[in-house]
Amino acid sequence: MSSYLDCADRAVGGRRTIEVIDQTLRDGPQSWWGMRMTKAMGLPIAGELDRTGFHTIDLVGSSIFEVLVRHCKEDPWDQLISLSKAMPRTTVRAGTRSNGIVTFGLTADSVMDLWVERLCAHGIGSFWIYDGLFNTEKIGRLVKVAQANGAQALPCILYADTPYHTDEYYAERTRELVALGADGIELEDAAGLLTPERARSLIGAIKAVAPDLPVEAHFHSNNALSPLNYLEAVLAGADRVHTASRPLAAGVSLPSTETTVANLRYAGFDVTIDDSRLAAVEQHLLNVAGIDDLPVGTPAEFSLFQYRHQLPGGMAGTFKAQLRDRGMEDRFEEVLDEMSRIRAELGYPVMATPFSQLVGTQAVLNVVTEGERYSVVPDEVLLYVNGFYGDPVAPLDQNVLDKIQSSPKAKTYRDWQPPQPELSELRKKFGGGISDDELILRLLVPEHDIDVMRSTPPRTVDYGLTSRELANIRKLISTSVGAYLHVESGGFELTLHGDH
Repeated sequence: MSSYLDCADRAVGGRRTIEVIDQTLRDGPQSWWGMRMTKAMGLPIAGELDRTGFHTIDLVGSSIFEVLVRHCKEDPWDQLISLSKAMPRTTVRAGTRSNGIVTFGLTADSVMDLWVERLCAHGIGSFWIYDGLFNTEKIGRLVKVAQANGAQALPCILYADTPYHTDEYYAERTRELVALGADGIELEDAAGLLTPERARSLIGAIKAVAPDLPVEAHFHSNNALSPLNYLEAVLAGADRVHTASRPLAAGVSLPSTETTVANLRYAGFDVTIDDSRLAAVEQHLLNVAGIDDLPVGTPAEFSLFQYRHQLPGGMAGTFKAQLRDRGMEDRFEEVLDEMSRIRAELGYPVMATPFSQLVGTQAVLNVVTEGERYSVVPDEVLLYVNGFYGDPVAPLDQNVLDKIQSSPKAKTYRDWQPPQPELSELRKKFGGGISDDELILRLLVPEHDIDVMRSTPPRTVDYGLTSRELANIRKLISTSVGAYLHVESGGFELTLHGDH
């Protein structure tokens, strides 16, 4: 392999400018903080991000709406509007599945269309649209909805390392997406599975059939190879790369903006990023992590086991937490091993939403039922094996399919069709005068959670404290023996008093 310090001659088209998509407000916190990025955390850095020179700033997805309501007691529409308005110089982006929002099941077309329309109404100017089984009819419809509302639409190719997901397979899917009138193509490696050689060949295959469209590389760092894969991707013709601020980068997240920009410049590419603004964003996020006791990005080591289970970065932390809540944390690797077995049996679905969740859920059920694999099957797996998500890329194991289909619940899906209610029908459930935004919210999140969110006083946090100041305050509080404590540090002042 030639030296990366002298690789400008390898670049497609000579010296080029590589654009950067920022994931500090979306995929970074999704990967490291379980999507719990509140408005108070994000708004102070929105102006800095807006002035940094990013091509696009990714901001929201449907699952984030649910997390903000349920766990953060925050109105997601308010957050979206506030952050979007705080970044007027930069296009902000949202992501959506072609056939579902929040649920791992299926969502009616009318709701999908309204979801895209309302996001556009609140400032979203770009969409990445994904579907692991490439339902081009549904992807194409959303492409047209987004474009009709003034936004760009970039279908997303989800990478999987299987005998069936070849460069030729992905090139053919790219050709179909280009025919939909896409504004670009995004290649996402959610589990960090790409090798430098495969990144080079795959980007080359995609670019060969989409030479006139921008191609984006969105590679997670689960296996520590993504910084190198980014170099190979841009050398093969990729036009944009996705990064996050250092505290929310690396490991299960994406490469850091700081390192990626430096690498690209060393490799002979131009990157129009204002580096002077990166430090302020990094320091703010470190303060947030220190105050709220949140993790910061930690580089991963290469693990061959990753290629067996292919657990995506955005799901790893959440999945571990769910196992911990069920007292199964010590069986994590056993569940991952079961996932690798299920993937092969179910025709190698791409390990991205919703398939990573349904494979993960089935794996947990298979493990806890001790020798009775597939004795309990979630509805989403029944939807999958009956073709409601689309056609699997590979044949399903016939013995497993027979066992799944023999259950009484499976028989109810034989003549079933996904419901396609009109919006007028859905409005009747909540009252005729409900707004579009409120309708979307109540379709995404249970009404009880929305009511609790609205009755909870907003939490105000000063994230201007440094980690050292916070550590000192915690130490003082833990060691104080009196009923009164007063702390001053620079412009910060805190007084605590009580009866005990």
